Amino acid sequence: MFTGWEAHRAAVDTLVQSYRAIPRGDRVRLAKKTSNLFRPRAASTGPGLDVTGLDGVIAIDIDARTADVQGVCTYEDLVDAVLPHDLIPYVVPQLRTITLGGAVTGLGIESTSFRNGLPHESVLEMDILTGDGQIVTATPDGPHADLFEAFPNSYGSLGYATRLRIKLEHVPQLVTLRHVQMADAAAAVAAIEQICETGEYLGQRVDGLDGTAFTPDEIYLTLAHFTDEPQHVSDYTGQQVYYRSIAQRETDALTMYDYLWRWDTDWFWCSGAFGAQQPLIRRLWPRRWRRSDVFHQIVGLDERFGIIATLDRLKKVPGRERVIQDIEVPADRLPEFLEWFDAEIGMRPVWLCPLRTTGSWPAYPLATGETYINVGFWGTVVVPADAPPGLVNRKVEQVVSGLGGHKSLYSEAFYDHETFETMYGGKALEDVRRRYDPDARLSTLYEKAVRNS
Repeated sequence: MFTGWEAHRAAVDTLVQSYRAIPRGDRVRLAKKTSNLFRPRAASTGPGLDVTGLDGVIAIDIDARTADVQGVCTYEDLVDAVLPHDLIPYVVPQLRTITLGGAVTGLGIESTSFRNGLPHESVLEMDILTGDGQIVTATPDGPHADLFEAFPNSYGSLGYATRLRIKLEHVPQLVTLRHVQMADAAAAVAAIEQICETGEYLGQRVDGLDGTAFTPDEIYLTLAHFTDEPQHVSDYTGQQVYYRSIAQRETDALTMYDYLWRWDTDWFWCSGAFGAQQPLIRRLWPRRWRRSDVFHQIVGLDERFGIIATLDRLKKVPGRERVIQDIEVPADRLPEFLEWFDAEIGMRPVWLCPLRTTGSWPAYPLATGETYINVGFWGTVVVPADAPPGLVNRKVEQVVSGLGGHKSLYSEAFYDHETFETMYGGKALEDVRRRYDPDARLSTLYEKAVRNS
């Protein structure tokens, strides 16, 4: 977990040496076996960047509330290192195995994003391996400020973070929850806006805010209050399933640790697809295997062996498309999006997570200070046998763009090049690429996100 500065420098040397071993003219990519991406990636036939030893915490400054963290360190390992000191990152993405570098270069979000923005907004400085093989230290106001600003949402197209210095937030060890049912999406938006402005709801401070929309008429906002007040806490790592409790309990309490990973145990609600929410199967399913990375591996096995496709043929299902997306729309457009989504997609529950950004980031341009709602939906839909690739996902892209929103690029994307460049800071990223990757050793963001190269 802890690596220290000497081990970190040795790991960076290994990384740089692996860069130099990649033949001139070959594209540079990570030699990383695991991923939280849900889009295909081109198979690498040659050597890649060796990130061995870049997966730990280098140092923690408890007084300054900062941590120096390696780029491939998971949030699970980071939380294990800092929470005993009553500290957590400003934003802890929902899944344990998301890495610090991945959350910054690929964006992450969670319930503190309504007040703390996205993970990159609490980064103080980064060491980045650029496309020309150099390690540069990027800060908001230093000589590499252009790289610092363009790096979020660049998905490795501008380089890879080897070290990040991040701010930490002091927290107590318990969290109380209020699951407040809203009359409809418009009422949910009104409550979200009020909480974003005041930081409280009905007189109580709100430290974390997200929502679960089970049906158009059953939407809950979950209001988290961080506290040291002793109380009985629930355990959703056993037989009980967290998301079901939202509609069953008006109030609840968790340890801070369990709150941070409340969605990971059942991969939100997606564990149900594997039978892991059935009481008998759940009793037999070891706790250590009830986690998102295990479920992700099961999905990978299905993609490899075509189990669901075989079952679909037996059931005479004409076709199936994977619709796994997180999108952001301005808060006031949420009711419109959900109305369209229910009519055209019909996938429930969906996750709602408000956010406000504090700066301008060219690769994911959101209006500073404006409230956006992240809508997460993950599953499959039946499509006609002759449906073109991405039929449903293309519709999602068009509607989200029309509502002034964006979608995250961790999953499949189908934009044409011109539209993509307009939406995701094409010119700004190209200017930075020319400075730090003059020989185009790295794939562009469009090549990574759309062409999967």
